[in-house]
This record gives sequence, structure tokens and C-alpha cells, in this order.
Amino acid sequence: MIADDDPNVREIIRLYFRQQLIELIEAPDGVSALAMLAEVKPDIVILDVMMPGLDGFETCREITKRYDVPVIMLTAKNDEFDRVLGLELGADDYMTKPFSPRELVARIKAIFRRMQKGQAAIEVDAPSQYEFDDLAIHVTRREVIAGSVKIDLRPKEFELLTFFAKSPGDVFTREQLLEQVWGYDFLGDMRTVDVHIKKLREKLSSCHNVCIHTVWGVGYKLEVEACS
Repeated sequence: MIADDDPNVREIIRLYFRQQLIELIEAPDGVSALAMLAEVKPDIVILDVMMPGLDGFETCREITKRYDVPVIMLTAKNDEFDRVLGLELGADDYMTKPFSPRELVARIKAIFRRMQKGQAAIEVDAPSQYEFDDLAIHVTRREVIAGSVKIDLRPKEFELLTFFAKSPGDVFTREQLLEQVWGYDFLGDMRTVDVHIKKLREKLSSCHNVCIHTVWGVGYKLEVEACS
């Protein structure tokens, strides 16, 4: 699904997607996109930021609250604040206009490959659960209990936390996390790691004995100790 108020952009994407045998559902704005999502289940959503009524950021916020579907943001702005805001709201990737439809398809395929790779790793390699003091990660059920609170994680947040849980105490650089969790074919912003770490920390706030610790100048690690 694409939500963009510019019919020319939708037409360009529609024609290229047709060549790639990708079925496209179109919405002229965020309100229409949310209404359509209640009826259909697209594999991925592409959102323009600058739309009348409900802009792309607010639409992304609503989508990630209600649905478990990857989101790519499109915008004419090339501002770091906008890129980070989109990621904080749950977007999986970000592209600035003008863009190549070929690159857009490449990013879509990269997201699907990462999702398949993550699911395969969970099914084949990972134990059924990890337990650290007041943090429990049930891998096969994709369920996380922090303290006594069940928390909901976005797919990439869950994969990131599970990756840390495999090696508690080990420090990983941003590059290593991008390579291992997002994959070699990741095309997005390096700040993606920082944004996901920030969101994970917020969601794990009810957990008192386990936290994701910053090792300044190096990266991050899962720390099993009293965390303030």
C-alpha cells in the first residue's frame, strides 16, 4: 500500500511495480490509508510525510499501534530530525524524494529478507526462552515480560532484544548490530540502532535488574544488574 497525495508519484510507483509483478493499493491521504488497512492486509506500507489532514508521521503512529506491518516513509525533506522521528514512530526505513522506484523495490525486498532471516533464526537456532532476573523473553511465542508487565515490541525491537539476550554482557558496536540484526543489505540510516535502543529502554522501564547499557565510544550491551 502507498499513501501519497501526489498522483504523479503514485503513478510512477504503480507503473514500476506492475513491471515487477507487485500488487499496489493506493490511498490519497493518511485517513484513507487507515480506512483501507481496516479492510485489507498489505505486506508493507509506504507513507508520504507531507499529506493534508493526517500527515505521514501521525499515520505511521496509528499504523504501528494497530498493525504489525513494516512501514517505509517518503518525504521531500532531508532533515535528520524528520528521519529520526519517523524511526521513533515505528517506521522500518526512510527515503527522501526524489527517489528511484528501483531503489524503493530494493529496500522493500531487503526488509522482507531481514524478516525471513530473523524468523528462520528464531525457528532454528534460538532456545525457546531467555530469563534474566525480572526479564523473560519467550522466543517462540514472541512474548516479553519485564518485571510483571507484558510488553509489546515491534518485530525489529524483539529481534534486537533477542540478539542481546544470546550474549548478555557482550558489547556490540552499531555496525555489528546493523550487520547481525538488520543484515548486510540494510540501506537505511545508521541512527536506526540508536532509535531502536531508545524505544527498547522505554518499553523495558518496568524491568529493574536488566537494562541495555551504553558503552561510550563503543556500543551497547545487555547488562544484568541493578539498573537505574
